[in-house]
Amino acid sequence: MRPHPPALAPAAVPAAVPARYGGRYRRKEPGVPHEVLAEMVANVWKVVVGAGDSVSEGDTLVILESMKMEIPVLAEHPGTVTEVAVAEGDVVQEGDILVVLSPA
Repeated sequence: MRPHPPALAPAAVPAAVPARYGGRYRRKEPGVPHEVLAEMVANVWKVVVGAGDSVSEGDTLVILESMKMEIPVLAEHPGTVTEVAVAEGDVVQEGDILVVLSPA
């Protein structure tokens, strides 16, 4: 019978976790552009918006493809597309920037 491994001390939790780990968007601060991030490893199937386009909440920005499923990436806030950081056919990793939106 093997002895049990020694108990490990719990890891210290930082006071403020960077916002990119909290969801699809980095923390939205008033007047600051925010980044739409990939939630998974996927292929960029279609880019629906371009730089300068105005978007409303719920508009499709990019369509990702993973395991033969199409996953739309939606705007969670209204704004203007400042930058599209991907092109059709690109492979993105979790946390990669897809689109940068300036608040409306």
